[in-house]
Amino acid sequence: MFVARSIAADHKDLIHDVSYDFHGRRMATCSSDQSVKVWDKSENGEWHCTASWKTHSGSVWRVTWAHPEFGQVLASCSFDRTAAVWEEIVGESNDKQRGLSHWIKRTTLVDSRTSVTDVKFAPKHMGLMLTTCSADGVVRIYEAPDVMNLSQWSLQHEISCKLSCSCISWNPSSSRAHQPMFAVGSDDSNVTYSGKVQIYEYNENTRKYAKAETLMTVTDAVHDIAFAPNLGRSFHVLAIATKDVRIFKLVPMRKESASTGPTKLEVQIVAQFDNHNSQVWRVSWNITSTLLASSGDDGCVRLWKANYMDNWKCTGILKGDGSPLTGSSGQPTAMSTVVGSSVQTSQNALNGMSAGRIGKRAPFAPPLRQLTSPKTYQHPAYY
Repeated sequence: MFVARSIAADHKDLIHDVSYDFHGRRMATCSSDQSVKVWDKSENGEWHCTASWKTHSGSVWRVTWAHPEFGQVLASCSFDRTAAVWEEIVGESNDKQRGLSHWIKRTTLVDSRTSVTDVKFAPKHMGLMLTTCSADGVVRIYEAPDVMNLSQWSLQHEISCKLSCSCISWNPSSSRAHQPMFAVGSDDSNVTYSGKVQIYEYNENTRKYAKAETLMTVTDAVHDIAFAPNLGRSFHVLAIATKDVRIFKLVPMRKESASTGPTKLEVQIVAQFDNHNSQVWRVSWNITSTLLASSGDDGCVRLWKANYMDNWKCTGILKGDGSPLTGSSGQPTAMSTVVGSSVQTSQNALNGMSAGRIGKRAPFAPPLRQLTSPKTYQHPAYY
């Protein structure tokens, strides 16, 4: 049984994202008030704000952590058409700031001509790489050639998706059998394009990313997308937040030795849930990919788990105000937590414990990202 705790976030506007670091002991939030806040979890389980600063000149949509191997590094993206990389500096604070961490902007990425809607670091085995997607329909992949100098980033790839991009997720698989792969979701209202999710794979021969698959059955606006952690599977699992929650299985087909194109994928939909009865804003996996969390405009986070027959069922409902949600059996559900949804913008509360258990990218509705509004994923707990 988890206990829900509210955090007075002190943001002056909607919270759009919440992101946990690799260990689940730190949390970052971002908001339309143009600021990012960093929170640290104390030994007694309380969350304390250790840094807060204005990051952009527009709403900040997303914030995400790099792997700790590269230091304490954050990336943010904004309506102001830029993404930024921030690094925590220790021991350089003045007397006024003693006890507060000091974050320095290392670079601003200004290639997008429109709102930058998502930003994600690539899996750490690929090195320190950062990916952005924008409303102009372009995915950009940057690399830091020297991880000790985060002011230098080179634009490695520009991939045009032809649709306004809303979210992006890397396939975390480090298997040599799998080439680097990412999925892009679109909230484009253009009905002439039916597939709102595209899968891209890296080609060693051309040294470019090519489209491997389009999920043609996804025709509604996509708000979030998340590859499940891959613990040695030969196939990939992808969760999508649209007007409902969908889980897809992507099975690579055997390539002919002479083939130079992207790997063909057999697409299977393994689950689809409309329990939120509203737009779903975030999906997030736990570290073992056995539990999926989703958040929607109904003000709830719902937890999904598969049984031994690979049938997915709802195993918990977390209500936004922290109160237990009574199921049809009359018994309260196993968990309750704080959700940041557009319906509850006045609450501006973050859940530390429940969100942290779900993982780095706990989902939330539009206001809170990680286990709040638009999105994120991470891992601290094993299930």
